[in-house]
Amino acid sequence: MSEFRNEKITNNIKELAALYIEKEAGPTSLITVTRVVMTPDGKKAKIMVSVLPVEKEKAAYGFIKRNLGELRKNITKNLRVNPIPFLDVEIDEGEKNRQKIDDLLIRG
Repeated sequence: MSEFRNEKITNNIKELAALYIEKEAGPTSLITVTRVVMTPDGKKAKIMVSVLPVEKEKAAYGFIKRNLGELRKNITKNLRVNPIPFLDVEIDEGEKNRQKIDDLLIRG
């Protein structure tokens, strides 16, 4: 799969996942799709998310994990690519670490 095509599909999945989560998730937490990591062959895509407040992280992860089938249907309907990659979700630890560093720098 070409690198350009892979990048385009990755960006589309990120956008569609963010819209779906925004529409379906409750107002108790802010779930942000930080990035999508796709295998070079395009068969698997991992949706990386961050959640605020951190206390709601486990519930938000469970919500997304339970709704991956519906998310995949939504992406299939809106993204004309065959085959649609197998989707998985993961909390973006890199983003959490960046936020900790920012907090430490601000506090001095």
